[in-house]
Amino acid sequence: MSDAELDLRDVPPAERHPLIHERFEELDAGEALTLVNDHDPKPLFYEMQAEVDAFDADGYAVEERGPDEFVATLPKK
Repeated sequence: MSDAELDLRDVPPAERHPLIHERFEELDAGEALTLVNDHDPKPLFYEMQAEVDAFDADGYAVEERGPDEFVATLPKK
């Protein structure tokens, strides 16, 4: 089992959510996708919660490491 990390800061905004969904889908159950982003990914949390049955919303965590660095963990059931 290995978790994945995805740095989105250089990815164009229109490409971010499709890329996140693609990478999340590739995970096995029990793994997590760690995102590094330039803003709080709260809208993504709501999107994942509403649309992705395998998303473990209770295990979701986000840490603000600086004004332009947020690290979110998206676990998969």
